[in-house]
Amino acid sequence: MDIAFSELKAWRKSQRERLIAQRMALAPASVQSARQKIDAALERSFPGLGRCRIALCWPIKNEYDARHLAKTLRERGALTALPVVVAPRQPLAFREWHPGVALAKGPLDIPFPVDSPPVTPDAVVVPMNGWDLGGYRLGYGGGFFDRTLASLAKKPVVIGASYEFGRLDTIHPQPWDIPMDYVVTERGVYRRDAEGLVFLQAPEPSGAGKLASPVCYADEDYFRGKRP
Repeated sequence: MDIAFSELKAWRKSQRERLIAQRMALAPASVQSARQKIDAALERSFPGLGRCRIALCWPIKNEYDARHLAKTLRERGALTALPVVVAPRQPLAFREWHPGVALAKGPLDIPFPVDSPPVTPDAVVVPMNGWDLGGYRLGYGGGFFDRTLASLAKKPVVIGASYEFGRLDTIHPQPWDIPMDYVVTERGVYRRDAEGLVFLQAPEPSGAGKLASPVCYADEDYFRGKRP
């Protein structure tokens, strides 16, 4: 379905507001439970994250809180980073972050590292207000992540993290919208292929899941030989 750009902006704004309100209404126990399930799916399905440079986002408004995952991954040898807004309508920068790094408040009062070393991430875990069956992300409307991914010489593996209720049939993607490689919710992991998102059964803790799929082997496929 074709949709005028002005109508698209208004529609995305209404969907964003609806999904944020639904997320903000979640009980703390539900937020915690979803976070733990997403953590488990990421840890088991992407073992290579523990050996790479990974960019995460500081959570706001009951988004998925990747800080717990970051601690686990650092203990396994990963280097973790946070995005930094450099200027309006410009790509984001990424700077190393771990406890002890000085932080300042940026747009939306989101903390960012002040003077830590720059990082070029191998993987990025991106929070999503909503997501569609093509793997496209409904963010906050600033376009920062799309510009950033388009600007990088080597595209990192991009994993969108959201709630299952954020799923939409389509966000009516535009030419500048960049889809996620994977989407992870409290239900499990989706992989994007030529036809759109395919749900993958999360592997068992032993690593011997019933469904063999590329996501289970992301260690070899994407992170071989990479170190912080």
